[in-house]
Amino acid sequence: MNLQSQHPALEQLPESFAIVADNISAIRVSGDDANSYLQGQLTCDLSQLVEKQLLIGGHCDAKGKMFSAFRLITHNQDRLMIQSKGCLPSSLTQLQKYGVFAKVDINEADDLAFLALVGQQGVAFLEQQFGKVPDSFNPVVAEQGTSIIYIPGSLDRYLMVSDKAQLNDIAKQCQLPIYDHTLWTAIEIQSGFVHLNELAAGDYVPQMVNLQLVNGISFSKGCYMGQETVARMKYLGKNKRALFALQGHIDQVVTIADDAMLELQMGENWRRGGNVISHYQADSGELYIQAVLASDTEPDAVFRLKEHTDVTFKLMSLPYSLAE
Repeated sequence: MNLQSQHPALEQLPESFAIVADNISAIRVSGDDANSYLQGQLTCDLSQLVEKQLLIGGHCDAKGKMFSAFRLITHNQDRLMIQSKGCLPSSLTQLQKYGVFAKVDINEADDLAFLALVGQQGVAFLEQQFGKVPDSFNPVVAEQGTSIIYIPGSLDRYLMVSDKAQLNDIAKQCQLPIYDHTLWTAIEIQSGFVHLNELAAGDYVPQMVNLQLVNGISFSKGCYMGQETVARMKYLGKNKRALFALQGHIDQVVTIADDAMLELQMGENWRRGGNVISHYQADSGELYIQAVLASDTEPDAVFRLKEHTDVTFKLMSLPYSLAE
């Protein structure tokens, strides 16, 4: 395995590479009532899973605050809610709590591993190994016990999901440079897909982290947990926050807390601007942050970390518009 120790800036990435994405995991839901049970719990419409193969969604409490954001697929007849490890425990606990009333088995899929490929050489590797590659029309393909998911964004990714031993064997055959999980976080930041940490789970309504902008909310399905709040946000225009990506530079390694606060520059003063969701620091000193800020934040706004006032940040472009 060609494992790299470097943490490159997004602007310095090679054309093709791989990522051991061990900072994500999945909740596995199986049983006769899997679809009907999840339909009443999640923001996405499970009736579309067969046709679309890949759904994005959120899992909320009764007040509409999110336990998790996930990508949902069918893998070996089970439903997998693929999400950050940080938010998985709270989501799993709640799903298991109400799952006792349905014919479902719900657990963490800790027997599975995740390896992402990026670039044309990654595509060629998949074709060599499996003879097929997913795309926007067929976003999930299954072969030899492995599911491969096409994830579009600032960088198109192909996420392989398989049992740990099999995926380890696949990784050993991959000649691409392989980076650790922190780069997965960086690309999620760049792509505008929320990577919730443990402390952020339960703090935000789905629209506050742009879930509606990545087709993660169905406004036509039946009732689900938290639907009243989510619908109110849409139809009454009550949401005043959004997910942003920011970039700055610092010549030293900094420790950023999961609940770190950003401050917004207002003339010569600074005031509270928002909260950090996730971050990535490159060896070059480039620092990327995902944060929830006011939705009307100006494109040229300047921010700083409250605990590290010597580094400032500006907004990055996202691959989608914040306008609904």
